[in-house]
Amino acid sequence: MKTVCEEDKCTGCTACVAICPHNAITISDTMKSLNAVINETACINCGACKRICQVNYPIKKAMAPVKWYQGWAEESDIRLSAASGGAATVIEQDFINNGGYVCSCTFVKGKFVYCITNKIEDIKNFKGSKYVKSDSSGVYKEIRLLLKQGNKVLFVGLPCHVAGVKKYVGENLSELLFTVDLICHGSPSQKLLKLFLEQHDKKTDHLNTIEFRRNSDYRLMCNDQLISEPGCMDKYSMGFLKSLFNTDNCYECAYAKKERISDITLGDSWGASFSKEEQKKGISLILCQTEKGQRLIEESKLRLFDVDIDEAIRNNHQLSHPSVKPDKLREKFFAELYKGEKVDKLVRSCYPKSSFKQKVKGMMFKLFRSHEK
Repeated sequence: MKTVCEEDKCTGCTACVAICPHNAITISDTMKSLNAVINETACINCGACKRICQVNYPIKKAMAPVKWYQGWAEESDIRLSAASGGAATVIEQDFINNGGYVCSCTFVKGKFVYCITNKIEDIKNFKGSKYVKSDSSGVYKEIRLLLKQGNKVLFVGLPCHVAGVKKYVGENLSELLFTVDLICHGSPSQKLLKLFLEQHDKKTDHLNTIEFRRNSDYRLMCNDQLISEPGCMDKYSMGFLKSLFNTDNCYECAYAKKERISDITLGDSWGASFSKEEQKKGISLILCQTEKGQRLIEESKLRLFDVDIDEAIRNNHQLSHPSVKPDKLREKFFAELYKGEKVDKLVRSCYPKSSFKQKVKGMMFKLFRSHEK
């Protein structure tokens, strides 16, 4: 197998797929790892894929934030409907109101994909955390075309996807490109999510919505229905939070540090010094790296406050290091998964104590509800 970068290091950003003039590259997804595979019959050895790859040639300009904020959307409806304060939604809406286009991730026809829009009504589709690796194939060429036509484009996504966009667009068009990266815990393959849902009799192409989180409540919901029993966490969410089944590249993430590659970085302001009631409504952590990013923040309808930088880093380890790979448990998980074992059983086997606690929580929730009736 001939790959664009070192085997199992691929981020799946798909910049190499977009740049190839002969469609000679495909992304191989084993759930455990991603690889950009070259079809040697179709390949003309131009080297474009190797040069654009962020693993082979990393983004050079990594910047420490010049300003740290925490805050939330001024409009309470936006804040309460968002996962963490609504900063992304506000910035996206204001960008479109100022004549630009926004590209971010949404759920369409059974897949999480990046889409581009200049319509305010579409922004609602970008809301919510996505704890899965989104598909960026197809949008790079569209973004570059919009930029060439003189349009401003805001790209909001994972740091590795921001890197892919910046590498593909190039320096000549970068002035019109604005980027927001999301503090990323690591991300599993969409194939794994699909498999998990199928094991719960949910076909992704039959679903209208998939929701991973409401504020600080991590529970997978499909069409507004819980996958787990009420009161307890499903095994996909548990495995995700334990970093059990991210793809290989995530455990060596080049972007899990204070120095970022985008204009703005967004995440959750965990450990914020606000009341519990305020924290339940959601608080965004906002890091600004560039003058372009500062302009976006100043033009957006956000309530902003100072933040304790050391506290922010302590509560977002991805600002200092990637998620730690649970080597033995992860090898066991995938070995048994490939043999046909169910995700639920494997997560229970890897984390029996946590699974038992969740089971007890579910039983207590049922008991409490029965007493209420």
